[in-house]
Amino acid sequence: MTKNIYIILALLTSILFSSCDSFLDIQPVGKVIPNTLAEYRALMTTAYKTNQFQDKAYSEMRTDEIVISSDRNDQSSFSAIETWNDLNSPSGTATFGWSNYYNAIFYANSIIDKKDQITEGSKEDIEQLVGEAYLFRSYLHFILVNLYGQPYTKDGAPETKAIPLKLSVDLEEVPSRNTVKEVYTSILSDIQTARGLIHQKEWESKYLYRFSVPSIDAFEARVRLYMGEWQKAYEMAEQALAQKSTLEDMNGEMLPNNFESTEMITAYEFMFSVSSNKACLVSPSFLQKYDNTDLRLTKYFTAPDEENNRISAKGGEAKFTCTFRTGELYLNSAEAAARLDKLPEARARLLQLMEKRYTPTGYDNKKNTVNAMSQTELINEILEERARELIFEGHRWFDLRRTTRPRIQKELGGSIYVLEQDDARYTLRIPQEAIDANPGLMN
Repeated sequence: MTKNIYIILALLTSILFSSCDSFLDIQPVGKVIPNTLAEYRALMTTAYKTNQFQDKAYSEMRTDEIVISSDRNDQSSFSAIETWNDLNSPSGTATFGWSNYYNAIFYANSIIDKKDQITEGSKEDIEQLVGEAYLFRSYLHFILVNLYGQPYTKDGAPETKAIPLKLSVDLEEVPSRNTVKEVYTSILSDIQTARGLIHQKEWESKYLYRFSVPSIDAFEARVRLYMGEWQKAYEMAEQALAQKSTLEDMNGEMLPNNFESTEMITAYEFMFSVSSNKACLVSPSFLQKYDNTDLRLTKYFTAPDEENNRISAKGGEAKFTCTFRTGELYLNSAEAAARLDKLPEARARLLQLMEKRYTPTGYDNKKNTVNAMSQTELINEILEERARELIFEGHRWFDLRRTTRPRIQKELGGSIYVLEQDDARYTLRIPQEAIDANPGLMN
């Protein structure tokens, strides 16, 4: 890497630690800017690294999966998140990211803005890089709208205000909040643009954090599922599975969210740190979803401690880095097919996953049960299997939001805490510091 790139990255990295009046909390890069493909690739690598925060882990704490440990430090950091106390959370409570997303989006926008001026690289490699920038921007907007906007599938939600779209490098612009529908329209537009640019079908292990051709289909399948567009969700999931369909066998040692797993498509997000993983005990009621023929019971969780508590065996280490994997695609395909009343197709995809997750006896029982299910029963079973399979991977909160937004009750320290059916707290409040910087975010 040249000295010039080090200067560029130093200037750009300083964005993260500087303050300014903009609600995005980002500053321009100054007069030293990248020019070559190598320099812009270094910038994109910085963008990927910028988004190493734990919002999906924090969102899981709000679900029925997790109970925060009684450790004083864990309670100080996470109890308000666990109990949906968003208005009066005490000092020391972990905070969801906001400006971090926009910092990372700024990097992507910088690449997109200068895409026709990148030098010293092949047309194919430049297009790949720019395509990644589009998909990256799209993905971060997707996370933001699912944290701070109403669920697309809720009646009337597409027309409600959500988050600002940031599609330019203009730091003087103070954008207003876009509607949920506008954000999703932009997400799909960026995905479509990325389709015409990304050509890399698979990355070697050390570059698995980068987006590839299967990443596009996997991402669009998830987006369409969240929108309730079942036919497109099914088509995209099947298109992705046509490229990669391998599944881990739970009789082996490899966990499917390990970046080296045969299931891995994109290993971008690090969900749980050592401290957050240690703080999150698996809810006893959630553990009841696993029967004794389910191989994941001993693979996804640690053995019970002296107080009969278990924590996730799927987090707390850098090797558990995962954004898209085939196990989710089987479930996306199965759910979309079931909702389309394509029951044979839905059963087939669900059972293919189950065969790798249960003992032979357990699988035979599941097969008989699944094959006898009605459409409604099958959809419910797929959602339950989704909960079991994707636990601690950042899906549960979003899945609850897009489906039934159920009532959740937690009894903690002798007190009862309730998230009511369709509670407003299923959507996070935009951080107060962002509102203070841009009061227009209240509108």
